[in-house]
Amino acid sequence: MTTSASPIRPIATVLSVDQIPVTSVLSNKSQRIVVDHDVDSDEAVILALGYKQEFKREFSLLTTFGVSFSVLGLLPSIASTLWYSMAYAGNAGLTWGYLVGMIGVMAVACSMAEISSAFPTSGGLYYATAMLAPPKYKAVLSWFVGWSNYFVQVTGAPSVAYGCASMILALKSFDDASYSATNWQTYLLTSCLTFFCAIIASLPTKWIAFINSGSTALNLLFLFISFVIVLGGNTREDQGLPKFNTNDIAWGITNYTEWPDGICILMSFMAVIWTMSGFDSPFHLAEECSNAQVATPRAIVLTAATGGTLGFVFQLAMAYTIVDVDSAVNDELGQPYVSYLAQILTRERVYALTAFAVVLSFAMSFSCMIAASRVLFSYSRDGCFPLSKWWSSVNPLTKTPVNAVWANWFMGELLLLLMFGGETPINAIFSVGAIGSFISFTIPTLLRITYSRKTFRKGPWNLGIMSEPSGWVAVAFVVLMIPILNFPQYRGADNTPDMMNWTVVVYWGSMFLCMVWYVVYAHKIYQGPKSNLGKESLISDEEEDNVIEAISSKGQDVQFYGEKS
Repeated sequence: MTTSASPIRPIATVLSVDQIPVTSVLSNKSQRIVVDHDVDSDEAVILALGYKQEFKREFSLLTTFGVSFSVLGLLPSIASTLWYSMAYAGNAGLTWGYLVGMIGVMAVACSMAEISSAFPTSGGLYYATAMLAPPKYKAVLSWFVGWSNYFVQVTGAPSVAYGCASMILALKSFDDASYSATNWQTYLLTSCLTFFCAIIASLPTKWIAFINSGSTALNLLFLFISFVIVLGGNTREDQGLPKFNTNDIAWGITNYTEWPDGICILMSFMAVIWTMSGFDSPFHLAEECSNAQVATPRAIVLTAATGGTLGFVFQLAMAYTIVDVDSAVNDELGQPYVSYLAQILTRERVYALTAFAVVLSFAMSFSCMIAASRVLFSYSRDGCFPLSKWWSSVNPLTKTPVNAVWANWFMGELLLLLMFGGETPINAIFSVGAIGSFISFTIPTLLRITYSRKTFRKGPWNLGIMSEPSGWVAVAFVVLMIPILNFPQYRGADNTPDMMNWTVVVYWGSMFLCMVWYVVYAHKIYQGPKSNLGKESLISDEEEDNVIEAISSKGQDVQFYGEKS
C-alpha cells in the first residue's frame, strides 16, 4: 500500500515487483521500479508486468463490455455466418447444435477470463503463454500464439465489412432483380467501409468508449426489434402456412454436406465459434480499463454469456419461422439472411431488418479495428513484427496507437483481394477468425492446467475449484474442433478447388511461413515478451539506497508501493 498521501513536494514512487501478486518478465529478480509520480493499483500491476502506463484508463466494465459486445455483433455475425449453420446442418445448426457448441465456447471464455485477471495487459494471450510455458519453449510458443491471434484480429474488420457490403448489395439486388454486383463494386464498397472504420478506431479512448456505448445500445435495441418482427410480423399465414414451424422442423437436421450427421453438426459449430470469438476484446483493452484485474474478466464472461444467450434466442426465432432452408442458402441474392427475411416478411420489413444488420456490421467493423490495433501495438512493443518501432508508438494527440490502426487497415485491403478469386477464398477469412482465435485462446489454458498447474498465480477474479475442469473442457473442445474447422463441405471428386475449405491455405499456410521465419531468423531477435521500462526506471536491491538518496537530494519525496519504507 502507499505510505504517503497528497505530498506538497514532487514525489517519486518505488515499487517492489515481487510484492505485486503477478508473474512477469521481471519476477524473482529482486527488481525495484522507480517512477516520478504517484502510482495507483492499475499502474502498479502494469509496471510489475514490465510495461509503462501509456494509455489513459478511460474504459470501465460497462464500456469495455460495450466494445466487446460490438465486436461480437450478434445480429450481423448471425447474418454473416448462416453459410456455416443452416448451409451445413439446416435448422439444427441454429438450435441444439448452437447450444452444444456454446458449452465449449463458455469453457474457453471462462478459462481465458481467469488468465486475463492474472495478466491484464493488451498482449495478454501471448504474454500469458510466455509466462506459463517452460522457459525453453516460451519464445516459440508465445510467437505462435501471438501470430495466430494477430491473424484473427487483422482479418476481423475486413471480413465483417465484406459481410456488411454483401448485405447492402443484396438489398440492391432485392430491389432490382436485374442487378448483380461485380467483384470490383463489392471490393470498393468494402474498402470505403473499412476506411471510415479506421478513422473511428483512431479516435481518443474517451470518444471510442462513448461511441461503443451507443453501438451496444443499438445492438440490443435492433436485435430486440428484429426478434419481435420475425415472430409477430411474419407473413407465413398469408402463404397458407402455420405461424410457426413444428418442433420437428425447427430442431431437425437437414444434412447439406457429404459427411455423416455427427460431423455435419460439428461443422456447423463454425458459426457459433466465429460469432462468439469477439469475447477476447476486453483482454486487449486491459491497459485502458480501470480496475482491470476484475473488470476485464467480468467483461469477457459477460460478453460470452450475454451473446450466447441472446444469439440462441434469436436463432430459435429463425428456426421456427424459416420457410425453406435450401432456398435461403442458394438464393440468387447471395446472402442467406436477406433471403430468409424475404421468405417471411413484406418488402418494407426486409429493408428495415437488413438495414439494422448493416448498421451493426459497420459498428462491429470499427470495434474489430480497435481490438486489432491494440494487439499489433502490444506485440510490436516486444519486437514481434517488422518495423515494430512504428506500430508500437502512441499518437501524442489521441493517446491511441494510430499507426497500428492504419497498418491493419492496409493489410485488410490486401486480404480483401481474395474476393477476386471467388466466394470460397474470401470466405476463408471467416475460417481464420474461428480457428485462429480459439487456438490462441486455448494454448495458455493448456499450459495453465499442465506445466503451470502448481505455479500459476491467480488474479482476484478466478474460477476456484472449477478452474481445472473448465480448462480441460475448453482444451478438449478446441482439440476436437481444429480438424473439423478444416473440413470441406463436400469430399472426393465433389471437392473441387472452388468448393474446398481454404482455411488450410489461408491460416495454416500463413502460420507455416511465420514459423519458418522464426526458425530461420526471428529466433535471433525474439526471446519472448520484454520490458519497455528504461534502465533508469529499474534498480536492484543494492542500488535502492543510492537511488533514494539521489531522489531526495532533488527535493522529491519518496513513497513506496508494495512494501513499507
